Amino acid sequence: MFEYFGENYSWDLAVLMAMQLGGHPSEIDEACRPLRALAAAPDAKTNSTIQVAWLEAWLALAKKLESKADQDVLENHRLSAAGKYRRACVYYQQADRMAPHDDPRKAIAYDAMRETFRKSIQNADIPMEWVEIPYEGTTLPALFLPGQGDGPRPCMIGFDGFDVTKEWTYLSGLADALRARGVSTLLVDHPGVGLALRDRGLPAVVETERPASACVDYLMGRDDTSDEIGIVAMSLGGYYAPRAAAFEKRLKACIAWGARWDNTESHGRILRDPNAARSIPGWIDHALKVYGQPDIESCAAMIAKMSLAGVADRIECPLLVVHGENDRQVPFDQAQKTIDGAVNARRRDLRVFTKEEGGCEHVNGDNFSLAIDVIADWSADVLLGRL
Repeated sequence: MFEYFGENYSWDLAVLMAMQLGGHPSEIDEACRPLRALAAAPDAKTNSTIQVAWLEAWLALAKKLESKADQDVLENHRLSAAGKYRRACVYYQQADRMAPHDDPRKAIAYDAMRETFRKSIQNADIPMEWVEIPYEGTTLPALFLPGQGDGPRPCMIGFDGFDVTKEWTYLSGLADALRARGVSTLLVDHPGVGLALRDRGLPAVVETERPASACVDYLMGRDDTSDEIGIVAMSLGGYYAPRAAAFEKRLKACIAWGARWDNTESHGRILRDPNAARSIPGWIDHALKVYGQPDIESCAAMIAKMSLAGVADRIECPLLVVHGENDRQVPFDQAQKTIDGAVNARRRDLRVFTKEEGGCEHVNGDNFSLAIDVIADWSADVLLGRL
C-alpha cells in the first residue's frame, strides 16, 4: 500500500482514499507535507493537537478548491466547476472523517462535503436523484443513479461501512461502473452512518434487513426499476449485506465488499487493542456514536451481536465475497467462513486480492478499481441473467 506518512495507518489510509476518490496528488501534498513531522511524533495517533492540525490543513485545501469552483461558475464554466467541487468534496470528507467529535468544525466539514458534492453532480449534469426512503417513522437519505438502457433496470442497493457515507460510495466509482453496465444504484445513509446517524439520530442496528427491506419497498414502487434487486456493502457492510440477504428474500444478489463474519474479531478486537489498525483517529468515540452506546462495555456487547453464525445459511441468493489477503482490520479467514456458512446460496463466489496483484488491503483500499471491476461485472452478470 502506498504510505505517504509511513507508520500512521489512519493518515496513510486517508491520503490513499483521497487520491482514489479524485483528489489531485499535488493538492494533497500541499495539505500533508507540513504534517509529516507531526505524523512521526510518538503520540501522533492520540494527540488531539496533532489531529486538529490535520483538520485545519484539509479544511484549508477544501476551501481553496471550493473558491476556485465558485469562480468557474461565475464564468459559466460548469464542467470545470464540477471537477473542482468534486475535489473539494473529497478534501472536506477527509477533514470530517478524521476530526475529533468534539470539534465543531467536524459538522462544518460534513455539511460542506455534502454541499460541494451536490454542486459537483449538478454542474456535471449527472442524472442523480436525492431521495428519501420511508423507514420506521422517519426516512433514510439516499442517492439514486439510473442504469443505462431502456425499460426498467435492475438495481443494487449500496450500504456503507463504519466511517464513510453515501457520497463516499459514489465517489469510489462503484455507481458509475454499475450504471455503465445497465444497473441502477441506490446509495443509502442507513442507520449508523451519514445523515441517518447525524440528523435522524439512528445508530447501527443488528437487524439490517430492516433498512434493506425499506429500500426494496421503495425500489419496487419505482417504474424505472425491475424486481432484480441486490445489495452491496463495504467493510462493516460485510456483515450488513449478508445479514440483510438472509432475511429479506426479495434480494436477488448479495456482495460483501470486505468480509465480516464475526464483528467481535474485527471491531471487538480493535476496541480492545489500542495498537490495532484503526481506520480513523478517535476510533472509540466514533464507535460509541455509530453503535449508539454510552460506554465501551455496552459497545462491545452490541458489536458481539453482529455475527453471521446461524444466519449465513439462510442466504439463498447468489453471494460474492471480495477480500484482501493483507486486510489489517478484518482477519482473512472471515472471508472463507462467510462463503462456507452460506450453504444454501444459489452460488457462492470468493474473490481474494493478493499482494502481488494489488487490492490486498482492507476493502481493497490500496486499489479500489480492481475490486470495483469485479463487483460491477458480477452484479450485472447476476441481475441481468448472465450467470
